[in-house]
Amino acid sequence: MTVSVSWIGALIGLALAIILILKKLNPVYSLLLGTIVGALIGGANLSQTVEIVVTGSQSVMGTVVRVLAAGVFAGVMMESGAANAIARGIVDKFGESLAILSLALATMIITAVGVFIPVAVLIVAPIALEVGSRMKISKLALLVALSGGGKAGNIISPNPNTIAAAHGFHLELSQLMVADFIPAVFGLIATVLIATLLRHRGTVATMADVQANQDQGTAQTPALPSLGTAIVAPVLAVILLLLNPVGNVLHIGLLEKFNVDAMYILPLAGLIGMLAMHQGKQVLAYTKAGMARMTDVVLILIGAGAIGGLITTSTLPAMIVHLIKISGISGTFLAPIAGILMAAATASTSTGVILATGSFGKAILAFGTAPLAAAVMVHTGATVIDHLPQGNYFHVTANAMNMSLKERMQSVPYETAVGLTMTIVGVIMFTVF
Repeated sequence: MTVSVSWIGALIGLALAIILILKKLNPVYSLLLGTIVGALIGGANLSQTVEIVVTGSQSVMGTVVRVLAAGVFAGVMMESGAANAIARGIVDKFGESLAILSLALATMIITAVGVFIPVAVLIVAPIALEVGSRMKISKLALLVALSGGGKAGNIISPNPNTIAAAHGFHLELSQLMVADFIPAVFGLIATVLIATLLRHRGTVATMADVQANQDQGTAQTPALPSLGTAIVAPVLAVILLLLNPVGNVLHIGLLEKFNVDAMYILPLAGLIGMLAMHQGKQVLAYTKAGMARMTDVVLILIGAGAIGGLITTSTLPAMIVHLIKISGISGTFLAPIAGILMAAATASTSTGVILATGSFGKAILAFGTAPLAAAVMVHTGATVIDHLPQGNYFHVTANAMNMSLKERMQSVPYETAVGLTMTIVGVIMFTVF
């Protein structure tokens, strides 16, 4: 592309898109409108602006295809009751004496196996309220346990945010999932410690909260599959995804040649898991539900790709690199900062990762940051302030726990502490060690 947009136009376009998202305009239209306005202000003509939008949108098509393929897996896990069966199995196994740990771990695992974090909280919330009412645990502690566990699971999951972070830095999905494992473990530890300290702070969960949750329809009523059949899909997906890095690192001949993309692995694992649960007749319903859940993500991807095209064709990345160099600050910190700011602005992990990689990916790599390090720091950074009130996650989780908005706001700094813990661990991993 021959056109070069000024950094002022790029900044105005990005700022306009974020402001419109905060004003509740559809995120896709916000991103597209920001791209168009920014390109025109930055010096592009009408035809060049179209080229920027189209080229930027085309750059995310690889991610779009993988996200759509992951919809099959997500649909099976959510609609079949497999995720709910896994959550209940974990809580039953650990028992009420380790309630905080079991609830956080349950949310972490079902998010890690491909369930969206808001849905994961919805699934575990009824269990958490039941346990909390018996153990006299506050709703604040319960929500921190669920949200923190979900954040930890989200960075090691085949969810859209991980797919976007991996593809944005040209990595295999399994590479990023493995690299994020240590930050996720520290995130789980921080969650359990913080939630334990909060267990007697705030309103204690009661059976009235359990009933309110059921009245809202968040309780899962259909018969659940057995735990043994429920884990078939996620276990198979993890094994197949890990074959690539294991074969390449250990130079095992057969495994080294096994280079199958997540686009194949996730749908295959979902379909086999469906058959294991004797739900083969539901293939049309589950895939339709999975596709519906991915539609909004795909549309945001396209909009984010467009504004990413605006940023990369502008002089903004070069200017950022120059400013950081003359300031004496390590350019490595651009990765987590970009993730934190973009996710905070959009109140979404996925959208934050997409904007951070698309808009600042080249600038981050220009400092010599390795692609894997960049992906980990952007990804963990996007979990720090992605739970603000302008996003749907804030309100979905408030309703699930039968909390007022004031009560829900009290958990925000503690959730931020969990995300910040994972980000700090991610930065230390790639700057110190």
